[in-house]
Amino acid sequence: MNRTKQIDVKIGTIVLIVFLAAWGLAVAAAAHAGVFQAIKPLYFGPLVAAGIVVPFLIYLLIPDVHQYFAKIGVYPLTVWHIWRIPAALAFFWYGLHNQLPPAFWLLAGVGDFLAGLNALPMLKGRASDDVYFRIHRFGFADFVVAVGTGLLYTLLNDPRMATIRELPMVLIPLFGVGISGASHLIAFDLLRRKRNEVSQEQMPRIRAAE
Repeated sequence: MNRTKQIDVKIGTIVLIVFLAAWGLAVAAAAHAGVFQAIKPLYFGPLVAAGIVVPFLIYLLIPDVHQYFAKIGVYPLTVWHIWRIPAALAFFWYGLHNQLPPAFWLLAGVGDFLAGLNALPMLKGRASDDVYFRIHRFGFADFVVAVGTGLLYTLLNDPRMATIRELPMVLIPLFGVGISGASHLIAFDLLRRKRNEVSQEQMPRIRAAE
């Protein structure tokens, strides 16, 4: 039985890696071809949101996908967010070179840096569900602030926001943010389900004690 589960996880991981590689390459190819520069800036925000919502819907609607993430658990979904440290450095680099609006790169950069630092201790090993929830709650709040600020400056037609639609920065909102945002939502769902299961298991004991 354990061997079957292990094979399932390995196959699922391979499929996931192929999917993510194809996603990243598609974004890079489209950016190289000038697709994101050609579309109206106002449409860029919905693309970022779709990158979060679509993977989460796939997780909710396809049982095999849900079972895969239920097996691997919240830990790898949390470790992944260490990538936000180099993402923060990219925001700092472009911001300090006046290629991004100050409020945007400061909020996005500092938020990503702190989110990455929160996930960094996970390299030592697994943590409690409370720690996972704290890390994902902060990380998701950071995305809300960063995406909201970016959208604001897009609506204000700040020309410096064009940087976020070009390589290599475009990989952050249209690839990294999508994966990380979806991983936050999946982690919240897994933690909620686990908490509900624990509550259901404890209910008979509580009733018996009464």
